[in-house]
Amino acid sequence: MATYAIGDVQGCWETLQRLLARVGFDPGTDRLLFCGDLVNRGPASLEVLRFAAGHAACVDSVLGNHDLHLLSLARGLRTPGRGDTLDALLAAPDRDDLLDWLRARPFVLRVHGAAPIHIVHAGLLPAWSADDALALGAECHAALVSADGDRLLSALREPRPPRWSADLHGWTRLALAVSVLTRLRVCDTDGAPRLDFKGPPHEAPTGCRPWFDAPGRRSADDQLVFGHWAALGFHRRPGLLGLDTGCVWGGQLTACRLEDRAVFHEPCADAIPPRGQRA
Repeated sequence: MATYAIGDVQGCWETLQRLLARVGFDPGTDRLLFCGDLVNRGPASLEVLRFAAGHAACVDSVLGNHDLHLLSLARGLRTPGRGDTLDALLAAPDRDDLLDWLRARPFVLRVHGAAPIHIVHAGLLPAWSADDALALGAECHAALVSADGDRLLSALREPRPPRWSADLHGWTRLALAVSVLTRLRVCDTDGAPRLDFKGPPHEAPTGCRPWFDAPGRRSADDQLVFGHWAALGFHRRPGLLGLDTGCVWGGQLTACRLEDRAVFHEPCADAIPPRGQRA
């Protein structure tokens, strides 16, 4: 049995199939854990989501920002973005079942072993340990799947406080926690998130650094796997593994076999529309 963590697929179905063939994935014995953003920007979000939901016994994923965007679109809480490629999924006859499966995904996954591994889409604030993030993720998950779950999706579009505080409460607390878990790349010198930054680390705003380089990071002794940061690319150091290698931008789709940390890269094989032509 092998467990594979896989970076952001974003609708790149052909590349995902080739990557699974490359690693010899066996749904009868192996397990796939996606780092979020299963959908959007690529050409085949419907096929990717059908595959994931159809193999629920051996597939799981954390929620990413594009997954949340899809859930919000489906509920009429957002309007489509210029680069969205979600029309076929939203029009599919099985869309409700697929969206129910997606909505039920966690924000943080813990993979048990000699040294537990935690999978998150984007990152953790310096003030959070992996246990903190797991507890916050469970709190946010419970809210999302509740009868008031749309309120959380709506709160993600509302003004948020500039920094995390244990004194935050209600939807403000939950929305900031979700925003960090699904969008974080860099923090300022006080550990506050800068969620608007998308570029490579060397272009970070003055005084900002990657979340995983923040001094005193409480998760420094934890094993973390993340995606989301295509401009960072593949990133490996002790206790840290970044797997978003920009497949949807013409890069690669990357998997890591967690048992021995073997890494597999599959070049993008999908027909990716130019950014200005995505609908």
